[in-house]
Amino acid sequence: MRIGVLGTGNMADALATHWVRAGHQVTIGGRNAHKAERLATRVGGGAKAAGLRAAAETGQEVVLAALPFGAGAEVARELHAALEGKVLLDCSNPVGPGFRLLTEGGPSAAQQLAAAAPGAHVVKAFNLCHEDVWRMRPPVFDGRPLAVPICGDDETALARVRELVQDLGCEPVAGGGLERAGLLEATAALFIALWVGEGADAQSIAPPLAYAAGPSHQ
Repeated sequence: MRIGVLGTGNMADALATHWVRAGHQVTIGGRNAHKAERLATRVGGGAKAAGLRAAAETGQEVVLAALPFGAGAEVARELHAALEGKVLLDCSNPVGPGFRLLTEGGPSAAQQLAAAAPGAHVVKAFNLCHEDVWRMRPPVFDGRPLAVPICGDDETALARVRELVQDLGCEPVAGGGLERAGLLEATAALFIALWVGEGADAQSIAPPLAYAAGPSHQ
């Protein structure tokens, strides 16, 4: 695939590196040309550097919005024409001080992107883990590949994102339509509060699948 990356931060670095290794053509876009060049060089594999608009135009199949919450919708609004008909992949987490969900009571970050670029097919994924987890080759724990929930409304877009998830050695999991993206963002807020705020293992709050509907359903 030809993938455009909007942003030059840690998530852009981690995901783009995997996708280049998987053989995709990646263009890193940033407002700061030096940062984009530096990241493209670090990612390697023929990754190119460009401005935000050029990266959106170059990403014919998928454009990753690796941008902080708040900036994402603004950039998508500026680039809405270049994003028309493309998969716009959102990995942001609208989490603020005190592990507060910044979108509480309103549309999710992913829905805000969709409103800003109504011609794009927005998909939510890759928001539940720290960027260092996405740098692992692959993210496998106790012999089990990391599962990545995906939310979106367009089946072609979902299929492309499932492929990108598998390129990391992870297992894609259907998370429902884009209206459920807010649940993924709220889950991230809770997990971050448990991991960082309490030092608790978030995995320990869920029983094994066999017990999910109660012991009588085993």
